[in-house]
Amino acid sequence: MVTGQGRILIVDDEELVRRSLRKKLSRGGYYCEEAGSGDEALERLRSAQAELVILDIRMPGKSGRELLPQIRASYPETAVIMATAVTETSVVIDCMKEGAQDYIPKPFDLGEVMSSVERVLDKRKLALEIKKHQQSLEQKVEEQTGEIRSLFLGAIEALVFALEANDNYTAGHSRRVTEIAVTIGEELGLPSDELGDLRWGALLHDIGKIAIDPQIQNKPGKLTPEEYRHIMVHAQVGPDIVKPVVNERIMAMIRHHHDRFDGNGLDQTVRGEDIPLGARILAVADTFDAMTSDRPYRVAVSTEEALAEIKRCSGTQFDPAVVDGLLRTPVVEIMLAQSRIS
Repeated sequence: MVTGQGRILIVDDEELVRRSLRKKLSRGGYYCEEAGSGDEALERLRSAQAELVILDIRMPGKSGRELLPQIRASYPETAVIMATAVTETSVVIDCMKEGAQDYIPKPFDLGEVMSSVERVLDKRKLALEIKKHQQSLEQKVEEQTGEIRSLFLGAIEALVFALEANDNYTAGHSRRVTEIAVTIGEELGLPSDELGDLRWGALLHDIGKIAIDPQIQNKPGKLTPEEYRHIMVHAQVGPDIVKPVVNERIMAMIRHHHDRFDGNGLDQTVRGEDIPLGARILAVADTFDAMTSDRPYRVAVSTEEALAEIKRCSGTQFDPAVVDGLLRTPVVEIMLAQSRIS
C-alpha cells in the first residue's frame, strides 16, 4: 500500500466529482489537486509534476483522450488512470494502448477507486525501481566498456609507435601527424568531440601498415604501380583493425586519408566535401610531415618548400580550407621560425 506517498491530480469538468475523489483520496493520505479542464491540467503539471493523474475521458474542450498522449509524452513517469462513463469497450482499450495504466467506471465505487490508485502507484514505484536499476547496470557496463576500449586503443597506439620505432624514417610520424592535425582542427573551429575523434584518427591512420610488406614500404627507389597499390591497401585494412573500439567517424578518417580533393585518387569513390573532414585534415597533416621528414627514397625538404608544394596542390590534392588552416597553425609558424634561424 502506497498511501501517504504521491501527488495526485484529479482532472474532471464536474466539480462534484473532483471534490468527492479528493475527499476520499486525501483521507487515504494522498496530496490531491484538481483541474477542471485539459488546459488547466497541463498548467498544473508544468508547475509541479504529479505521480498520478486521474483523467476523465469525456470533457468539454480538450478531452481526456486528447490529453492522455500529451501527458505520456511530456511526463513519462506520471501514471494515468482514466475515469469513464463511456460504455464503449474500444474507447477504454484505446486509452490503455496509449499508456493509461487503469480505468475506473462512473458512477464511482470509492473503494474501487482507492484500490486502483494503490495498485497503479505500486506498479509505478516498481517500474521506477527497475528503471533505476537498469540505468545503474548500463552505467557500469558503459564504464567497463570505456575502460576496455581505452586499454585496447592504448595497446593499438603502443603497437603503432613500436612499429615506427623500428624504422628510423617513420619514427614519431603518427605523433607528429596528430599534433599537426589537431592544431588544424582547432584552427577550423572543430568542437571538442570531433577533435577527440581526429586525435585518434591521426594516431591510428597508418595502423593498416601492419599488413604491408616492409621491403616495399622501405624501398629506397621509386615504387612500381603494383607496389604503390600494395602500399595503399593500408587505408582499407586499417579501419577493420580498429572497428571493434572506434566509431564510424574515426574509421572513415582512416579509410579516406589518402583521397584527393578532386576525386582522382586510386580507387577513390568520393570527392570534395563528400570526403570526411577529418580525412581531408589528415591528408594535409600526413603529407606535410612526410615531406619534412627523411624517407628511404629522398631527404626531407624545408618547411618553406613543403608549404609551397601543398599550396600548389590546394584545390586538387588538398581541400583549400584545410590548407589555409595549416598555414595558420602555431606548429608551422614555429617550424618556419626555426628554419630561418638555422
